[in-house]
Amino acid sequence: MRLAILADIHANIYAFEAVIADLAKQKPDQIIINGDVVNRGPDNAKVIERIKDLSHDYDCKVLLGNHDDLICMWADQSLKLPQEWFADPFWQSTAWVANQLSQAGQLDYLRDLPMTYQLESHHGRILISHGSPRHYREGYGKLLSDESLAEISEMHPADIYIGSHTHQPMKRHFGHKLILNTGAVGTPFNRDPRAQYLILDLAEELRCDFRAVAYDQEAAIGCFEASEYLAKGDLSAFIFGLELKLSRGIYGRFWIWTEQLDYPRNWQTWQEFCQNYPEIFNESPTMADMIGKAPSFDLIL
Repeated sequence: MRLAILADIHANIYAFEAVIADLAKQKPDQIIINGDVVNRGPDNAKVIERIKDLSHDYDCKVLLGNHDDLICMWADQSLKLPQEWFADPFWQSTAWVANQLSQAGQLDYLRDLPMTYQLESHHGRILISHGSPRHYREGYGKLLSDESLAEISEMHPADIYIGSHTHQPMKRHFGHKLILNTGAVGTPFNRDPRAQYLILDLAEELRCDFRAVAYDQEAAIGCFEASEYLAKGDLSAFIFGLELKLSRGIYGRFWIWTEQLDYPRNWQTWQEFCQNYPEIFNESPTMADMIGKAPSFDLIL
């Protein structure tokens, strides 16, 4: 049996279409889309419709990611979210996506997604979740401690754990258990701009094939402006586009920096952040000086 596990499409229809074309060559028996199909990008409705189409051709399971849940909570004005976020311009990109999917009538599709999926194989039990099975924002990555893995394996017994969320592919052994991360289709954070996903071959000898598929990244970035996502999404949409361009995580680092200094998240603090951390932009002072002056991708193309 061959499993294709892909995640973190993040509304990047160009990357997703490239993966779908590659799937036709790989011929998996089952596809698991491991969460975060929406947000961080402009083509949210198109991605969901394409997933529905894919389900006609393959045995396809779709799981809930933290961004999928965030969009549902935003649309519901959930009390689980800090209420000040709803008036903060930094969150306009989230509001834009929630409105897009609400108008397309696709929010219920996201609300119905399960958190985990498991199956039995002759290699043992396989447990798949966007983050870990105990929380969708607890990603399998280099920084996840052995203590945390021990707690997860005790709470949710399995032999092979497959997650996503960190946007970086990974293979790690923990005792007799195998921990895998699929990497990201839409916005990888490992400096490789290609759309990345995992083929797991459950033959007698288990094989992991971390796939990386080239696609038209410039067209994907162009959609940020063509769709008005960039213009209406404010600073957060700009940062998401920059992450796509540079294939590395920036939003999380900016968030932590502003929290530590108790700063608002706006264009002024963004420019200060860029000046303090030019290494994010390949140690280019020119790039660091340019970023943050105006919400236009003319600055980074």
